[in-house]
Amino acid sequence: MTVVGILTAIALPSYFQQVTRGRRSSAKAAMMDLANREQLYLVANRAYADTAALQTAGYNVPSDVSQYYTWAVALGTGTSPAFTITFTPIGAQAADGALTLDQAGTRTPIGKWQQ
Repeated sequence: MTVVGILTAIALPSYFQQVTRGRRSSAKAAMMDLANREQLYLVANRAYADTAALQTAGYNVPSDVSQYYTWAVALGTGTSPAFTITFTPIGAQAADGALTLDQAGTRTPIGKWQQ
C-alpha cells in the first residue's frame, strides 16, 4: 500500500502537468491559426478583425481548446493596424495563466511558448 501511495504521489502531478502542457499546445496552435486569419483579413479589408467581427464571420475556436480557454482579439489604437490575441485559461486549466500573441509575433509569457 505504501509503495502505491508513493508512486501515486509522484506520478499524478507529473501526469497533470503533461495534460496542462498538451492543452496549452492546442491553444497555441489555435492562436497561430487565428493570427494567420487576421493577416488574410488585413489584406482583404485593410484592418484587423476584433473578436465580434471574427465571431460574426463564423470563426470558432476548436472545441478541444474552447473547453479550457476563452479568447479575445483586441485591436490597437495607433495609426498602424495592430491586434493582440489573448487566450485565458478556465476550469481545470485556470492555474496555467493567459497566453498572448500580437501582429508582430510577440508571444507572452515566453516561457510558456517555449515549452
